[in-house]
Amino acid sequence: MNRMKVLLLAGTAIALATLNTAQAEIPNKSIKVGVLTDLSGFAADSTGPGSVVAAKLAIEDFKAEKPGLNVELIQADHQNKADIGAALAKRWVEVDKVDVILDVPFSSVALAVQEVVRGTKTAFVASGPGTSLLTGEKCSPNTVHWTYDTWALAHGTALALLRAKKDTWFFLTADYAFGHALEKDAVDVIKAENGKVLGTVRHPTGTSDFSSFLLQAQSSKAKIVALANAVGDTVNSVKQASEFGLQAGGQELAALLMQLSDVNAIGLKDAKGLYLTEGFYWDTNEGTRKFADRFAAQTSGRRPTANQAGVYAGTLHYLRAAAAADTTDGQAVVVKMKELPSKDPLFGDGKVRIDGRHIHNMYLFQVKTPEESKGPWDFYKLIETIPAAEAFRPIEQGNCAMAMKK
Repeated sequence: MNRMKVLLLAGTAIALATLNTAQAEIPNKSIKVGVLTDLSGFAADSTGPGSVVAAKLAIEDFKAEKPGLNVELIQADHQNKADIGAALAKRWVEVDKVDVILDVPFSSVALAVQEVVRGTKTAFVASGPGTSLLTGEKCSPNTVHWTYDTWALAHGTALALLRAKKDTWFFLTADYAFGHALEKDAVDVIKAENGKVLGTVRHPTGTSDFSSFLLQAQSSKAKIVALANAVGDTVNSVKQASEFGLQAGGQELAALLMQLSDVNAIGLKDAKGLYLTEGFYWDTNEGTRKFADRFAAQTSGRRPTANQAGVYAGTLHYLRAAAAADTTDGQAVVVKMKELPSKDPLFGDGKVRIDGRHIHNMYLFQVKTPEESKGPWDFYKLIETIPAAEAFRPIEQGNCAMAMKK
């Protein structure tokens, strides 16, 4: 009888193991990825079609490593609207059976998508949005946040400039949650380093005339005028700051969120001298330059932004983790993404923390003068490398429930 029990138990264990293995296998050896982005709005230059190209390049490199797996790519335009983004994500999860949603610029859209994806079999690898809530209070076992967040941008720029004795600040802030978050994160650093905030003005999004705000910044005599805004608002405020002669008067500009595409839109004549923090620059080393050449070949010569680089790196790491786990179950793949170190030619060596935050070096850059630039898209000079261990918010400060359980 005992021998029979042993045989039955052994048979059951083998059957369960076989079942689990079958369940873990990638169905039909195929993975479906979806780039949900801004294909037609004011972030289309920094994300959009370029993010789709970046995902395609990641798939190309992955298939060279794993030729036995097929990867299907789809794309959609969320039009920078949270309700449209959430509806598209819901369809992708429930109908189209997309295995991972990529990019998703704009924090409000990303937070809505995260809630749709939470608890499903779809992963979310966000490279476009900035809100640090994605890996903070709103963290999810389905989500990995690549590239940057408000804490990293504001903290990196503010701390480096404060240490360079640029200790009086004036804020020009977009009057919505993202702008407020950038400002708060920078102000926290300024106070901790005994700097002074001499004033703050807040503007609505889509502002065309910044003259009254810039006059207040100018009259404050602050050493740093910090722009806590994004995309078109940043472009317009930088151009008008140049017209008002802020830099000529001895003040300096710090953009708390700026992309390579924004500098291109402004031009070096007006953007020169501006400070910004990024997680990637195409002209950093041989690996980034080779990728930029491949990207440019498909984008009429444009160079990749940090957001687009994040799509490439996040997609590649997701695909490698799915192959290693032999599953497309979103939460299981995210677990594997956290177990495996990441490595790619754009961000180098990195890792995904338990809260979903990808950790890598960040960089403080200053925009070159026209005389310093050697050609198209040669915009940045490196001021300081912010080590990965210091670049992002300490995990204990994020209030992520998953991190607090550990």
